[in-house]
This record gives sequence, structure tokens and C-alpha cells, in this order.
Amino acid sequence: MLAQAVRNNDWEALKDLSDRDLALLRVAQKLSGEPTKMVQRDWQPLRELGFSDEALLEVAHVVGVFNHLTRLADGMGLELDSPTAESMKSGKLLGA
Repeated sequence: MLAQAVRNNDWEALKDLSDRDLALLRVAQKLSGEPTKMVQRDWQPLRELGFSDEALLEVAHVVGVFNHLTRLADGMGLELDSPTAESMKSGKLLGA
């Protein structure tokens, strides 16, 4: 399952991800974990897939916003609601 693979940092092993998804996950992982080490070649796979400068900026914004929100929630001690926590444990989508 994708969510569990991402959570376990094992998404590279998923065979059904598209080249686009893999490129986005690689950028998101490095931008989240090692943002000061990002270089032009890290963005190149997305450029080769047709991402414009504006699209790359949007990717960076989305990654940054999610990083900000999760750090804020973690820092404030916010906890998941019961349905979301159960969904994470079971691997089933919310409302499915």
C-alpha cells in the first residue's frame, strides 16, 4: 500500500508508481529532509516530464506547506482524530 510504503520510506519498491509519481516523491523526500542540499539536477527529472518553472515552484510550495503544517501540529501536540488514526493503523482509506 502506498501510504504504508511512504510512511516506512520504502516507496521506491512500489512497482505500480509512474515515472511522474516517483520523480515527485524523490523531490519531496529530499526537499523535506535535506533542503539545503537541493541542486538543479534534483529538479531535472520533473523538467524532463514537462514540469515548467511555475509547476516546480508549486511542487516546492506544496511540500513546504505540508512540512510546515505537520511540524506545527507535532509541536503543538495535536493528535489525530479516531477515524484518521484507525485508517492509518488499518491501511484502509477514510470513508471506504
